[in-house]
Amino acid sequence: MRQDLSEKLVELIPRMRRFAAGLTGSTDAGDELVQGACERLLRNRDKLRPDTQLDRWLYRVIRNLHVDGIRAHATRDRHLQEIGRTAELHLVTNNTLEDRVHVSEVDRAMRQLSDEHRAVLMLIAVEGLTYREAAGVLDVPIGTVTSRLARARGALMDKLQAGRDDDPVGAAG
Repeated sequence: MRQDLSEKLVELIPRMRRFAAGLTGSTDAGDELVQGACERLLRNRDKLRPDTQLDRWLYRVIRNLHVDGIRAHATRDRHLQEIGRTAELHLVTNNTLEDRVHVSEVDRAMRQLSDEHRAVLMLIAVEGLTYREAAGVLDVPIGTVTSRLARARGALMDKLQAGRDDDPVGAAG
C-alpha cells in the first residue's frame, strides 16, 4: 500500500499544484498548501479507506487549508504577490505578447472573484471534475455548485468585458 500511495501521490502533484496555485493566486503559496496536504496524507494514510479517491481527498484538504489560511491571515502583502504573479505569467507561456496579455487579463479577473467562485471554476473548468465531484470536494450540494459556477462564469465574463471597456488601446484597435 505504501508504494502504491507514493506512486499515486507523485502522479497527482502537478494537478494539486495547479489547483492550489489557482486558489491562492501564487505558485509559492499553492506549493505550501500542497505540502500541507501531503503531510496530512502521510500522517493519516492508515486511516484512509480502500475506496478513498485520493485526488478528491487532496483537493478537499487543499481547499480547507486555504480557507484556514485566509482566516488566520486576514491581510496579505499584495504588492509582493503581484510581482510574483507577473513573473509567473511570463514563465507560463512562451507564446505571443497578445497571448500573454490575455492570460494576464484572465488571471487578474480570476483574482477578483470570491474564493467560492474561484474554487468552483478551478475544480470544474481547469481540473475537469464533474459537478458531483466538485460538490464533494467543496462539501456543498450539487445545486450549489451549479449556481456558483453559473455566477462565477458570469462574473468572470463581466470582469473581462469591463477590463476591455476600460482599455482605450483595445477600444481603438
